[in-house]
Amino acid sequence: MELLRLSKAAKRLGVHPVTLRLWADSGKIPVTWVGRERRFSSVDVEAMKVAGSLERVRLEGLYVRVSGSSGQESSLAAQEEELRSTSTGKVVKVFRDRSSGLREDRPGLNRLLQVIADGSVTVVRVTHEDRLARFGVRWLKRLFALYGVELEVLHPKRLGGREELLEDFVSLVTTFAGRLYGMRSAQNRRRLLAESGQYPTGEERAA
Repeated sequence: MELLRLSKAAKRLGVHPVTLRLWADSGKIPVTWVGRERRFSSVDVEAMKVAGSLERVRLEGLYVRVSGSSGQESSLAAQEEELRSTSTGKVVKVFRDRSSGLREDRPGLNRLLQVIADGSVTVVRVTHEDRLARFGVRWLKRLFALYGVELEVLHPKRLGGREELLEDFVSLVTTFAGRLYGMRSAQNRRRLLAESGQYPTGEERAA
């Protein structure tokens, strides 16, 4: 018989270490303490694999996002309500962002990635794939998988390769068109303010 460390035992069982820790805390699996470290009998681990007597604990992190920096609170609430109503595990935390799906440095997304690395969640759930990111979702799924975390999309895409590529292209053009329009609107506002004497001109700012 071999006494396995937490990470090794979890790997043999195909579960996340936090899940195995919860099983040990609830008494669902025997544990031996060696100093301050948990150890698991290889016999118990192998018996569990064969019997399949335990189900993986679902620790859910819910991610919701809207593009606008203000407003759209009802959309955030609707996404959260739909995810909560279809939850089949324990909702650990809800992560919210008001930012473009093209932006990588989002506060809510960064917090989500942190709890994934900490082992605090085993499942990330979103209503639609593009709520998580406009592009690069496959890379995020691979990153999640490295930590034993699964991505669940409530309403997955049902498109073929060509249709999905076209949708991505339209999304990209729409996003950049919106940014360009915003830049032009800001320039127009500054010009109008300058003409009305409420905004300093280049010469006045340099003075």
